[in-house]
Amino acid sequence: MAKVSGILMTSHVPLIGKAIHEGLQNEPYWQPFFEGFKPVHEWLEKNPPDVIIACYNDHGLNFFLDKLPTFAIGTAPEYISDDEGWGIPSMPKFPGAEDLSWHIRDNLVRDEFDMVSCQEMLVDHSITLPMALMWPDQKWRAPLVPICINTVLTPLPSPSRCYRLGEAIGRAIASYPEDLNVLLIGSGGLSHQLEGERAGHINQPFDKQFMASMADDPKWATQFSDIDLIEQVGNEGVELINWLAARGAVPGQVRVLHSSYHIPISNTAAAVMLMEPV
Repeated sequence: MAKVSGILMTSHVPLIGKAIHEGLQNEPYWQPFFEGFKPVHEWLEKNPPDVIIACYNDHGLNFFLDKLPTFAIGTAPEYISDDEGWGIPSMPKFPGAEDLSWHIRDNLVRDEFDMVSCQEMLVDHSITLPMALMWPDQKWRAPLVPICINTVLTPLPSPSRCYRLGEAIGRAIASYPEDLNVLLIGSGGLSHQLEGERAGHINQPFDKQFMASMADDPKWATQFSDIDLIEQVGNEGVELINWLAARGAVPGQVRVLHSSYHIPISNTAAAVMLMEPV
């Protein structure tokens, strides 16, 4: 039976990719953020995952306003990192965990989540940066199941619905017959807004309460509607629904192994959290 061995939550600010490409990790502006991944590297050495399930959001590389599903899952043999601008070079392709992807897809549909199945899929910085932050040599140690959540076109799926999606993912993992250690990733956030009158918006008190809730009260944020969450954390900060989906996949208590919060990274509150099921 497959089981979740860990949950990693991380920001995916595009400028991180440029910093990696230009070797700026030890510059004063960047060091506090990259230092936050050293405990993650140590944990990965001791707890190598067999597969990664990443809850993320696309930024127009694979989906755009003409075709934008609420929920989509990759069922491909591999995932391609394509040129998306921002100064982020493309990265080596990511192997797909096809059998597990189809198993999760089938279970989610039977659990009444309407998933778009993608047998070809491009992945952008919401996937590539968490992977590169975990493995800086960009030699991927485990195949990938990408689960994409709409954070662009309103109405967005509510925090409550995203948490329930995570619960369904957790049930699908638990019913998979092969013995696998699964690492869940929630990619995005924290609070930030890139345009309009509130450009530069960062809500540090909300960010910190949300991070604390991941351990102690994971349903705390489900009290908010999608519009309420945008008001709290900004148009782009609503990516926190990816965290909720990843956390929802682990019922019960978790142990926080590491947590780091840093502002600003390109007008964004950036964070990393590493947790284990208890």
